[in-house]
Amino acid sequence: MNKFAVACAAAALMGLAACGEKPAAEANNATNVAVENVANAVDNAANAVDNAANATNAVANASNAAH
Repeated sequence: MNKFAVACAAAALMGLAACGEKPAAEANNATNVAVENVANAVDNAANAVDNAANATNAVANASNAAH
């Protein structure tokens, strides 16, 4: 889910809360999915950084072994 969709879901929930209405299960589910997707994206980015660090270490190790 992109940032625009997350913002729309959050705005819809805030609008319902302002009117004193209980948010529909679908809106709650959409928000939960959006939050989960963001969490997964953060995890994926962290993994990408770890992978890059591992690749850098592998190159350094290969360079050291060659000397």
